[in-house]
Amino acid sequence: MPASNINDLIMIPAHEQANLVARREVSPVELCEAAIERIEKLDHRIGAFITVASEQALEAARSAESRAISGKLLGPLDGVPVGIKDIEATAGIRTTVGSRVFEDVVPDFDSIVVERVRAAGMVVIGKTNTPEIAIHMGTLTDNDVRGPCRNPWDLNRTTAGSSGGSAAAIAMDMIQIAIGSDGGGSIRIPASFCGVFGLKPSNGRVPRARGLGRPDPNQFSQSGPMANDVRDAALLLQAISGPHPADPQQLLRSTPPNFTAGIGENLNGLRVGFSPDLGYGAVDPQVLDQVVSGLSTFEKLGADVEESEIILGNDLADSFWKIFGANAYVQYGHLLAKDAGLLTEGVQEVLSRGREIAGHEYATALRAVADLRMKIDALFERFDIFVTPTTSVTAFEPGQRPSEVAGMKVDSAYGIFPFTYIFNMTGHPAASVPCGFVDGLPVGMQIVGRFGDERMVLRASAAFEEVRSWRNIRPSL
Repeated sequence: MPASNINDLIMIPAHEQANLVARREVSPVELCEAAIERIEKLDHRIGAFITVASEQALEAARSAESRAISGKLLGPLDGVPVGIKDIEATAGIRTTVGSRVFEDVVPDFDSIVVERVRAAGMVVIGKTNTPEIAIHMGTLTDNDVRGPCRNPWDLNRTTAGSSGGSAAAIAMDMIQIAIGSDGGGSIRIPASFCGVFGLKPSNGRVPRARGLGRPDPNQFSQSGPMANDVRDAALLLQAISGPHPADPQQLLRSTPPNFTAGIGENLNGLRVGFSPDLGYGAVDPQVLDQVVSGLSTFEKLGADVEESEIILGNDLADSFWKIFGANAYVQYGHLLAKDAGLLTEGVQEVLSRGREIAGHEYATALRAVADLRMKIDALFERFDIFVTPTTSVTAFEPGQRPSEVAGMKVDSAYGIFPFTYIFNMTGHPAASVPCGFVDGLPVGMQIVGRFGDERMVLRASAAFEEVRSWRNIRPSL
């Protein structure tokens, strides 16, 4: 196929790329080469990738081509390039976790997520940028291994974190699908800032094991799909979901449903709950206007939209950080003893704080989580999905994180994302859908579903995408 056509094809949805591979109208090797070429052309300005695995990717693409020729493709995304957030271990490909501690580590094993990605035939093109051990209190994607990841919509602004590399790579059509992870909003916040789709699955939907740290308690964090297209995200989620005996906390033990089953269905009678602030968050009025406009789209699609009077409290953030910090220490605290000199000051501080959390504080925080989960579950007795802004603001310049939003002083830690970490605590699936722009910067709308009901979130997101497609508006460098 002519090179110009291939360069166009790298920018179409992943499931369409895969269909062309299955029909032998395009070669996985051509797709892989086009993705590598686009990364080489653009990424020196973006910083979306820490490692580009060209040699390994081409080898995997040649295997996919052989399967296509023999008619033995492994799944609906076989032969498609995919990015992997650089916290997932990848056999034969450098895995840095964004840290100088692991800068030269090349594992001989895959995380379960990567194992499943490869088993579905996808071509791992490289490892996407992340803050050190996926923690950055400034909500940035930056580290001492690769440096900062810049927002494709404005190179002077951040992608946020911690899955900023995956979001930026997708926004610039270097790839169409990528793996992110989300422990407090780390898929949804970069998705919002970069104008792409990102889904945090229900806690326990995607197994988390075989990382470079010690076993992950898997209470708040989930690996999940990021994409330019909702169907692509659903197919990627299908590939990585399902229980695994190595997962330390298997909350969902049943076989996953067909996540694409509801895509294309109408939304007649869908009950949509909405809160502009969850009773405590500050939101830029222009951001809120875009989300409210998105709600009107749901109404035009036949859904019933009702504003909820749910009121949450600032104290939930303290409970979140106690559990998050203690879990981070369990996973990476051992580095303080022998590798502290290689850790950034911010990561040292987070791990040190996690070490100091007392047992009774942790238990009290767990009780707060249980109470919150009951309150959110009660919402879904009235609603099928629940909508909030994804973030309070649009992308900001590094070092210029807002301390005030809509005339309200906001917390330095969670003030710009008061709506995301809540659903890590409760475990409900939550997605960020592009819903508009403010001064040329993307705005995300958060869609939350019942625990275990990613299919409803994807159905609603796909219906919204059909009417207000964000694929047609792309950043230009």
